[in-house]
This record gives sequence, C-alpha cells and structure tokens, in this order.
Amino acid sequence: MTAPIRPQPGIMDIQLYKGGANTIPGHARPLKLSSNENPFGPSPKAVAAMAMTLGAMHRYPSTDHAALRAAIADVHGLDADRIICGVGSDEVLNLLAMAYAGSGDEVLYTEHGFSLYRVFALGVGATPVVAPEVERQVDVDALLACVTPATRLVYLTNPGNPTGTMIDVDSIARLADELPQDCLLVIDGAYAEFVEDYDGGAAIVEARENVVMTRTFSKIYGLGGLRVGWGYAPPHVIDVLNRIRGPFNLSNVALAGAEAAVHDRQFVQDCARVNATERARLQGGLRQLGIGCDDSHANFVLARFADETEALAADALLKAHGIIVRIVKGYGFPQALRITVGRTDDVTRVLDVLAQVRGAA
Repeated sequence: MTAPIRPQPGIMDIQLYKGGANTIPGHARPLKLSSNENPFGPSPKAVAAMAMTLGAMHRYPSTDHAALRAAIADVHGLDADRIICGVGSDEVLNLLAMAYAGSGDEVLYTEHGFSLYRVFALGVGATPVVAPEVERQVDVDALLACVTPATRLVYLTNPGNPTGTMIDVDSIARLADELPQDCLLVIDGAYAEFVEDYDGGAAIVEARENVVMTRTFSKIYGLGGLRVGWGYAPPHVIDVLNRIRGPFNLSNVALAGAEAAVHDRQFVQDCARVNATERARLQGGLRQLGIGCDDSHANFVLARFADETEALAADALLKAHGIIVRIVKGYGFPQALRITVGRTDDVTRVLDVLAQVRGAA
C-alpha cells in the first residue's frame, strides 16, 4: 500500500492567520480600526508612481531592487548593500527562519509577540519557545533565561504589537551582546516610524554580526495592500537570504510605489505628527473612562477592560455604530481590544461609543 502524502512535521500545527475584519452587516462603509492601517492612505506621489508602471506590465521587474534599496539607504542613512527587500517584512522574517532554523532548533520570541513568529518556526520544523513579558513589556532577562544551545533565532517586536510598548536601545544592545554567537537577534520594527528619534535598531545592526532589523511599508506609508518590506543586516546574512529569495518577488508596481513613498518625507512626517496627537487623545480619553492602557509607541492603543465580558460588550457596541476594532484574545489579552489610531473624527467616535459602555457598567 502506498504511504500517504504528508507535510513536513510542524506544519499541521499551524493555525491559519486571520486578519482584521473589513465588513459589518448593515454598514456599507464601516470605520476600520482593526489592522493598524494609515487612515490617510498612501502618499499621492506613491499612487502616481504606481500608475506610471501599468503600461509596462509585460516587463519583468528588477531582481536586485537596486533603485528601492538606494532610496531606503538615502532616506535612512544606511548602506544599500546591507538591505534586502521582500513581500512585506513578513517575507524577510520568514526567510530568516528558512535560512537559519530547522529540525532540532529553537526559535524564541515573547508571549505577546507577532503571531507569525510561531508560524515561521513550525514551517521549518523548529520548536517555538515563548518567553514571558512583565506587565506587557519585553523583559530582556526573561528572554535570555529561555536561551538554550538550540536557540537559533530571537524575534523581538519593538515597538510591540498588540501592546504598543517598547524597550530602549541599550536594552536591545545588551540582549544582542549576551546571545550566543550562533544565534541571530531579529528586531521587527514594523512600527518604528511612529517613534521619534528611533532608528529601529539600525545602529545596533551595523555594530554587530548577529543582528537583523526589519521594516515595512504597510503601516505609516499606507501601502499594506502593496506588500513591501525590507531588512537591514550584516553582509553575510544578506548574501544568504538573497540565495533563497525569489528573484522576482516584488512587482514593478510595488517597487515604484515604495520608492516614491520612502522619498515623500513630508507625507510621513505629517502622518506621524497626526498619529502622535490623536494617540495621546485616545489614551487620555480611555483613561478618563477608567479603561486601562499603556503608553503606546505605535499607531494603535491596547484598551484593557475589566474583563473579557466587558471587552466583548464594547466590541459589539462599536460594531453596532459601524466601527471595527481588533479582538486580541489570541495574543493573550481576552479582556482587551486593540484600536488603531485614526483621524480626529475617528477617535472622537470611538471615545463616544466607549463612554456609553462605561456609562452602562
């Protein structure tokens, strides 16, 4: 009898990823605050650049992404040869697991880290290991206590998602310095642009051989639907990743849109300024209502209610008013909702609805 076809060990342990909801029955145009998207959309310059490529869709895109890498390097003051571009930062994060972890190895991350870290580990047959956080904050000592001779990758989300909290550069550097030489630290900086005077870990990468930084165009650049991200790493890591990266992983549209977006510094600065103002207002409003929240360093706030029952009631009432937020029970917060920071009117709508929840409590 022929043996059944089976996937590699670990793959069937992966739970399918569920993105933020897009629709609410009875609401033709709901306010979506569930996926940390830029409420202003993409830069008009990015839209124009993408439109210019549509007549040349019969041409294959660049395989080396040289123009986009040069643009990223110019804006961030980096070495273009140390940059790799991917289909969202997700692809770069996954390539790292493919290249450096496998059966018998361990992939370490914190308990409230990005849910795909577990997927990346299981997908290559490695063992996911979860380190505890302390009051929704990454604890470097707790991470180091979980390191074993089998640890090959440590994923660190900074700022964190869905917590919005972050650790300082000195703490990240200490973590990197105290990891074994055969272990890579991966700083996932998807929300780095929302933090003033923060390089996402680039200087730490440049000073060491065991640190990688990833970034994305999906958040502040408003290009989540385009799927573009990038990584910054030592040359030996870039060489390895490029050997397994698909040669045409980014389309002409994606490359043109991302290049124009990264050059539109004024748009990014304007979005960051509005986000900081409205984030502070959302946090202040939640606290006035007695709803707990930490100081967020991203474009969302984790609102903590009395218990899961109240969180679900708040979610239901928000939906009744045409507002979609994110239930984060899967991240270990059954009593919380993650709320994307929107425009001024968006924040006002959210707080008005939540005032009704607390008024009925």
